[in-house]
Amino acid sequence: MGKKKPLVVVTRKLPDVVETRMRELFETRLNESDRPMTQAELVEAVRTADVLVPTVTDRIDAAVLSQAGPNLKLIANFGNGVDNIDVVSANNRGINVTNTPGVLTEDTADMTMALILAVPRRIAEGMKVMEKGEWTGWSPTWMMGRRIWGKRLGIIGMGRIGQAVARRAKAFGMSIHYHNRRRLHSDIEDALEATYWDSLDQMLARMDVVSVHCPHTPGTFHLLSARRLKLMKKDAYVVNTARGEVIDETALIRQLESGDLAGAGLDVFEHEPAVNPKLAQMPNVLLLPHMGSATIEGRIEMGEKVIINIKTFMDGHRPPDRVLPSML
Repeated sequence: MGKKKPLVVVTRKLPDVVETRMRELFETRLNESDRPMTQAELVEAVRTADVLVPTVTDRIDAAVLSQAGPNLKLIANFGNGVDNIDVVSANNRGINVTNTPGVLTEDTADMTMALILAVPRRIAEGMKVMEKGEWTGWSPTWMMGRRIWGKRLGIIGMGRIGQAVARRAKAFGMSIHYHNRRRLHSDIEDALEATYWDSLDQMLARMDVVSVHCPHTPGTFHLLSARRLKLMKKDAYVVNTARGEVIDETALIRQLESGDLAGAGLDVFEHEPAVNPKLAQMPNVLLLPHMGSATIEGRIEMGEKVIINIKTFMDGHRPPDRVLPSML
């Protein structure tokens, strides 16, 4: 008789091909409705599952993990970040955590570049004019934005996605600057023609566009604080496709309202899915519904990574994308 298949509980609807493959390999409990699970449902899931497959919308904190049944040995996150999971608490309970890095690098970088182009060039504002039928014809001084070419881009967090953004921005003639916990190898710096800033404060004061690409950890919460946002130039723009919590959203709104920042392009928000209505009313702010990684190809690859992590783990090997507390 073969080994009993592990019970895998999936918290959200995943692409069909991913769910089909999961059902072939594992005893899989799917979420057909795609409604985010309640705290009680998550607790029920960790009590019964061998493997939990959560997403960014599920808070797997110490309180949920304290209810974990003896069978739960793996949390295979469908996503790049793990800020939704208390990794330390999981580790202490002997529960492995994995994520899906790398597969959404290019997609997120594309979306970031789209915002870097769209906000200074007022693309969303132009679209609204056309949708409302208010355009009266070309005029030499109307709807003027800012040139991208020759401007300075400051990247906060120069991991895979930050570097992919740097490559794109360089092709658009931007000069690349970055702040990172650790300085990159000189070969990478040379290839990207990137300038390293040890001081985030000094970098912010000199940039035309600042793009956020660091993970959300206790150390990066409100990294772009009220004080730091005030250091930025009046004609500078902020772009965030990483995590909303990295920016003090209230302070950002104040800077935009007072005209001390030129605009913002945001794909993530501090209190998702809630979006501050003030942001939605600003013409110089482009808002997207956390769709940076939303490509068919990317989401299928994320699912394939989850499956490989589960399968490797169940075969008694170390999963390729294991996340340890020391990595955070």
